[in-house]
Amino acid sequence: MGTINSLGSERAAVIAVIDPDVTTASTVTSTYASMVLFEQVMAVVQSGTLGSSATLDFKLVQATDSSGTSSKDITGKAITQMTQAGTDQSDDQAVINCRADELDVDSGFDHVAMVLVIGAATSDASAILLGMTARYAPASDNDVSTVDEIVS
Repeated sequence: MGTINSLGSERAAVIAVIDPDVTTASTVTSTYASMVLFEQVMAVVQSGTLGSSATLDFKLVQATDSSGTSSKDITGKAITQMTQAGTDQSDDQAVINCRADELDVDSGFDHVAMVLVIGAATSDASAILLGMTARYAPASDNDVSTVDEIVS
């Protein structure tokens, strides 16, 4: 499918989310999305208002199925920690790109999830995982069920 006349929603799908919310100091993991239908993913984390002395860590992990079996980190797919005390304060974003061939596919790892860790203080944050370069178009056929509407 050519990209000049195609819609963004035909080329990218929302395949996992961490809903925008107030998050206590804890770890939140998205659902595990299959990479079988996509050649790459793009994960975007958004910090909202970070609590006093809060930290935000974000990474991608891989697994052998949608239940997260044998989950482990994907090498090099973690952001530099955001801190309220540092230069990456509230209301920032970070992006992680990952190609399907960066997973341990030879060992059966073909699912990916986002892991958001809020440390020290309750903070606002969210994340979205976009499936990119769909093997079959339109990509939006693989959106998570929470996508309410696509306007063209």
